[in-house]
Amino acid sequence: MIRFKSIWLYRDFILGSVKRDFQAKFQNSILGIFWTLLNPLAMILVYTVVFSQLMKARMPDAPGPYSYSIYLCMGILSWGLFSEVFNRSITLFLDNANLLKKIKLPKISFPIILVFNAWINFLIIFSLFVVFLILSKNFPGKIFLAVIPILLIISLFAIALGIGLGILNVFYRDIGQISGVFLQFWFWLTPIVYSIDILPPKLQVVLQLNPMVPLIAGLQRIVMVRQLPLWESLLYPLALAIVLSWWAMYLLNKHQNDMMDEL
Repeated sequence: MIRFKSIWLYRDFILGSVKRDFQAKFQNSILGIFWTLLNPLAMILVYTVVFSQLMKARMPDAPGPYSYSIYLCMGILSWGLFSEVFNRSITLFLDNANLLKKIKLPKISFPIILVFNAWINFLIIFSLFVVFLILSKNFPGKIFLAVIPILLIISLFAIALGIGLGILNVFYRDIGQISGVFLQFWFWLTPIVYSIDILPPKLQVVLQLNPMVPLIAGLQRIVMVRQLPLWESLLYPLALAIVLSWWAMYLLNKHQNDMMDEL
């Protein structure tokens, strides 16, 4: 089980690792922090150019001329948080194999470091999105605080699923390859670039099985119609995240010794 005392005892290692990882990311880089912004900005630009005219007519509740860009930004940025945590979790133990073998550390500290780093990257570009909302007079007001619990659920879901698969990836390396392909399909099965309303009703029902759908929809609802998310719709992804967290911790406790032999 998670030993919170051990996490507290190694807090200096965790915080130091977060700082080192952030510094190493931009070391010897001329553009520095700009690289954190480049990928999501490029995606937003491409999808806006390709889909903006199509989607404008299908967003009757749009707040203004930047409606599709706002819709797209919220979806892509939150998906970026999810995908970064998930992707890095898959190879987390393989990437830190040498450190895990040399130093006796609570293994749960590595997912914590990963999530902290992902949130730092996310907050850098998300803060620019908030500035854009304010300057374009599309900031929804105090209900914007409702994005916090949704983003926390996304993070918990991503790290729980990623760590569970990451442990299995130590023993079966194909999982790391398959997960990348799977994530591409998952992106397009989540209404980020398009609105779920344009799909046939039967397909809309099927997509509700995707736990990312109510999470992304809740975030987009906050910025698009300036209303609180439908909290009851978030119970499914929250429950799934909790179950996956238990599964990941079960695998970690059961196989942590075997993992050392495979790393």
